[in-house]
Amino acid sequence: MNAKNWRIKLSLFLNYFVFAILLNSVGTVILQVQNNYGVSESSASVLEGFKDLSIAFVSFLVASYITRIGYKKAMLIALGIVTAACLLMPNIGGFAMSKLLFAAVGTSFALIKVSVYATIGLITEDKKEHVSFMSFIESFFMVGILCGYFIFSAFVDDANPKSTAWLQVYYLLAGISFIAFLLLWSTPLDESAVKTEQGKPILKDFEEMLGLLAQSLVLVFIVSAFFYVLIEQSIMSWLPTFNNKVLKLPTALSIQMASILAASTAIGRFAAGVVLRKVDWYIVLTGCLVAAAALVLVAIPLAEGVDGSMVTGWGDAPLAAFVFPLIGLFLAPIYPAINSAILSALPARTHAPMSGLIVVFSALGGTTGSIITGTIFEHFGGQKAFYFSLIPITVLATSLFIFNKLQKKALQEI
Repeated sequence: MNAKNWRIKLSLFLNYFVFAILLNSVGTVILQVQNNYGVSESSASVLEGFKDLSIAFVSFLVASYITRIGYKKAMLIALGIVTAACLLMPNIGGFAMSKLLFAAVGTSFALIKVSVYATIGLITEDKKEHVSFMSFIESFFMVGILCGYFIFSAFVDDANPKSTAWLQVYYLLAGISFIAFLLLWSTPLDESAVKTEQGKPILKDFEEMLGLLAQSLVLVFIVSAFFYVLIEQSIMSWLPTFNNKVLKLPTALSIQMASILAASTAIGRFAAGVVLRKVDWYIVLTGCLVAAAALVLVAIPLAEGVDGSMVTGWGDAPLAAFVFPLIGLFLAPIYPAINSAILSALPARTHAPMSGLIVVFSALGGTTGSIITGTIFEHFGGQKAFYFSLIPITVLATSLFIFNKLQKKALQEI
C-alpha cells in the first residue's frame, strides 16, 4: 500500500474518532439534561431522534449523488459544521440547543459515514483487506467512544448535579474537529474511479439507489443492520442512566463505567479483524448472539437490590456495573462484518448509495431502540428496559440466518 493511502487511512480514523465522541455522547447528555433541565426520561430520549433522524434524512438525500460532491469535500463540510456547533453549545446551552447540536452532528455524520465507507473501497485491494479495514475502523470508532466517556466525566461536577460546567467540554471537541479538518484538507484522495458520468441526471442516481432495495439480499441485510443498531444504541445510550438510577452510582462514575461497553466493543472488533480472516462470518456472529443473550439473562439479575450511592470509585463499584457492559464483546463483530459482506459483493460505483442505505436504516434502528428503551425505562424501570434487548437479538439471529443463505446463493451466481 502506498504512502498516500496510509495518509488517507489516518485521516479516516481521525474523522471517525471525532464523530464517535460526539455521536455517543448522547447517553451522557441524556443523563445531564435530566439533571440540569428537569427533563423526563421519555422526553430526553428524543435527543437520539434528533441525531439519528438527521443521519437518516441527509443520507437518504445525498448518498445517491455524493460522488458529484466528492467524498473529500463532503467530509470537509461535515467537519466544518460540527466545529461550529461545538463552539455554539457552551455559549447557548439548554435542552433546545442540545437538540440542535445532535441534529448538526447527525447531519454531518451522514456525510462522513457514507464518504468513509465508500472511500474504503477505493483504498483497499481485495475483499479480505476490505473486511479487515472495516473491522479496524469500526473498532477505532469504539476507542473514540471510550475516550469520550472519560473526557465528558472529567467536566462533570458531582458536588453540584445542576452545574453546567460540563458544557465546556465542547471547546475541546471543537478543537479536535478543526485538527481533523486540517489533516483531511491537506491529504490527497484519488476519486477518479467513481466520478459520475457527465450529463447524468441526478434523479438517475437516486433511482439507482432505490433500485438496490429490489434485491432480496439487500433487503435482508437492511433488516439485520436495523436490528443490530437498535440493540447497540438502546444499551449504549441508556447505560449511564442505568448506572445512575438503577445502581445508584454517582453521575461522573456512571458515565465513566459506561466506558466498559465501549472498551469491550473495541476489543471485540479488533479481535474480529483477525478471527474473520479464518472463520466463516456466520458461525462467528451466531455464536456471538447466543453469548449476548446469555449475558443479559445472567447480568441483569445482579442489579436487583443494589445501592451504590456510597460508592466512591471503580474499586467498590457493584459487580453488575462491570458484567453487563461486557455484552459489547459479543455484539462487536456483527456490524462491520455484515457491512463488509454487502459492500464487497457490490461494484465500487454502488458503494456510496449502498452506504447511504446502511446509514439510513442504522439511524432509524438507533432512534427506535433509544425511544423504546427510554419509554420502558420510565414506566417499568431500567432492568425491564434492558431485558427488552432479548427480543431484537432473536429477530437479528433469524435475519442473519436468511442473509447467510442469500449471500451464498449470490456468490455462486457471480
